[in-house]
Amino acid sequence: MKKLFVLFSALFLMCTIAFAQTEEKAEKQNGAEITFKETNHDFGSIPFKGNGSYEFVFVNTGNEPLILTQPKSSCGCTVPEWPKQPILPGQSNVIKVTYKNTDRPGNFNKYVTVFSNAVVNKEVKLHIKGTVEPEATDAAPLKMEPISSPVKNN
Repeated sequence: MKKLFVLFSALFLMCTIAFAQTEEKAEKQNGAEITFKETNHDFGSIPFKGNGSYEFVFVNTGNEPLILTQPKSSCGCTVPEWPKQPILPGQSNVIKVTYKNTDRPGNFNKYVTVFSNAVVNKEVKLHIKGTVEPEATDAAPLKMEPISSPVKNN
């Protein structure tokens, strides 16, 4: 009987400690949180000197205002535009990412790192990729020279 009492007491003590830690962790989760609908975008084919912009939609799923700091792009050809004002809990907004070298044919794969005051996702990478088509050329018809037949001299 004494062993059973000690066993139940120890079990009760462990459960109390476990639940106390869970509640403490839940309290630490207060704050802003950024949740993107998607973090990857494939443009597919972009016409030469065409539009290479996309808006990534996000929501502040936390319980405090979300503040974004200047995002960093993987190169100067990828330009982000972001909201400068705090995003209140439950509100959504967009980060517009523009690929500017649409006059360079070929594949591209770039990213922008978004920094915020979010509790969990302080840094989120937004990826863009696609292919810029070659410049269209207007081919003029070639002037054909008549083919001369060999002349036989007798």
